Amino acid sequence: MPAGKLIFSQLTDWIHPEQFRRCVNRYHGNYKIYNFPCWDQFLAMTFAQITYRESLADIEVCLRSRHDQLYRMGFRSTVAHSTLADANSARDWRIYADLAQGLITRARRLYADEPMGVELEQTVYALDSTTIDLCLSLFPWARFRSTKAAIKLHTLLDLRGPIPTMISISEGKQADVRVLDELIPEPGAFYVMDRGYVDFQRLFGFVAAGAFFVTRAKAGMQLQRLESRPVDKSTGVRSDHIVWLALPRSIEHYPDRLRRVSYKDPESGKGLVFLTNNFDLPALTIAQLYKCRWQVELFFKWIKQNLRIKHFFGTTDNAVKTQVWIAVSVYLLAAIVRKQLGLKVSLSQLLQILSVNVFEQIPLAELVAKTQTQNEPYDSHNQLMLLHI
Repeated sequence: MPAGKLIFSQLTDWIHPEQFRRCVNRYHGNYKIYNFPCWDQFLAMTFAQITYRESLADIEVCLRSRHDQLYRMGFRSTVAHSTLADANSARDWRIYADLAQGLITRARRLYADEPMGVELEQTVYALDSTTIDLCLSLFPWARFRSTKAAIKLHTLLDLRGPIPTMISISEGKQADVRVLDELIPEPGAFYVMDRGYVDFQRLFGFVAAGAFFVTRAKAGMQLQRLESRPVDKSTGVRSDHIVWLALPRSIEHYPDRLRRVSYKDPESGKGLVFLTNNFDLPALTIAQLYKCRWQVELFFKWIKQNLRIKHFFGTTDNAVKTQVWIAVSVYLLAAIVRKQLGLKVSLSQLLQILSVNVFEQIPLAELVAKTQTQNEPYDSHNQLMLLHI
């Protein structure tokens, strides 16, 4: 038998055993477990993500067909779909959420110097959510409307990378703005959000923490102009005003000034009005920061196309969250491997290569080099490099 490691193991080896053990012990994941520990559960679900399995039975059949390779993949017990279903339903999803947070820390360090489309030293985050539709009869705990169920993935994305730094999973009917209660603003950082997050009491929390926000103004918002700043209209900026909220109740929630920037996109001709608590950056930079928010939309599109998060292997709240967090961990592992090995392919291309070569015994860097054609386009900008769809 060749001595080389399987491609699958070359990916999962980037998780330190002690790191994983601490996550498991924190929530007693292996308590009274004598067969199929949390590591085997993670490996089975990771295999499902990489190879695009359709069901638990599909996972079982595929793995058992290569039973001679299971030990080399890291499995120490037999994979049965009923056992995997029980593990997904019963073992605390926070084990894999904590694992993903550790991978996030590593990935952010690796991508700290990546460009993000705006020349800015501070960290910039984009906050948004995406809805995943579910069957109401199978997921009654996630009722969204009278005839269907859904969950929301609230994601805070570091635009250098882009790497998700926080993911919160809620019922589909939860208002987006409530996720601001879970954020701990980072002093000096910028948070870019759409107008669904405009809640002045919550936005004032960014001011108190020394952080900055950029969002869009809602229609009909009543503001009092305090100062007008000169603008260069050839850049698309139409106005730059310092304003104060006009309604007494709004002032009570946000007792400070705001900056209102009006911008007309030269390409689309669409007019946009932004609100921010930053008074130092040029008005055009404020507009460019909001434009960078599209990266979180690309992230949602990418994970829905490349990971198994639209079809779930279990119907309980715990099983759904377990699958989502393991999917995020696979995304982060691919991002870490890609950077550490200097692979000149996009993440989607890397996962495609992994999906059909999990049992190969060749160094991953060598495999990628063989599959990359000489005339393949490669752009160093992180949006194209990471989210090439």
